[in-house]
Amino acid sequence: MTQHPSPGAQGAGTSPIRILLADDHALVRRGVRLILDREPDLEVVAEAGDGAEAIALAREHEADLAVLDIAMPRLTGLQAARELASLKPGLRILMLTMHDNEQYLFQALKVGAVGYVLKSVADRDLVAACRAAMRDEPFLYPGAVTALIRTYLDRVRHGEEAPEQLLTPREEEVLKLVAEGHSSREIAELLFISVKTVQRHRENLLNKLGLRDRLELTRYAIRAGLVEP
Repeated sequence: MTQHPSPGAQGAGTSPIRILLADDHALVRRGVRLILDREPDLEVVAEAGDGAEAIALAREHEADLAVLDIAMPRLTGLQAARELASLKPGLRILMLTMHDNEQYLFQALKVGAVGYVLKSVADRDLVAACRAAMRDEPFLYPGAVTALIRTYLDRVRHGEEAPEQLLTPREEEVLKLVAEGHSSREIAELLFISVKTVQRHRENLLNKLGLRDRLELTRYAIRAGLVEP
């Protein structure tokens, strides 16, 4: 009798799925890598400690899948996902997070993530999520599916449209870096733009948000979930 491989398993001679892993906690990265590397069809080829490093490593390494933490310094996983989707259109993206949070979930889907996995159950869900991503299938934990359905039904019931995003993606990136204390020159180097462009974005942020200075920008970034207090 012919035996068929289990779903998601690689056939003989097939290269493993190459994974870029990004999380700002080294112990978390180690634990996640242990989960992934024990599977014959999965291989972590690069590790990053923040979103900006993840983008840099994506330029250097051929990866099929990026597994990104949401809350990271310099660039969040959501911001990195948006950049990676533009830089590497074929790269699949999974968000790995401790946040069972509808706002983060919807933002993750909006930036192109194909899956949303909670760290608390990563040992159960992560491997299946990686394989689903490579089949172009979405992977959401049960609570996330419930949230999506509830939000959709609420919008239909009330005839509401999704609100327009106040800030552009680039303005959001600059805001996060300003709030983290980076200088205009450092921000320019991180985002590969000129210092003058950074200064223009800062002025636009102050005008658009009705704020006066860096301190007020930082407070806004905390409220918006771009940086942790």
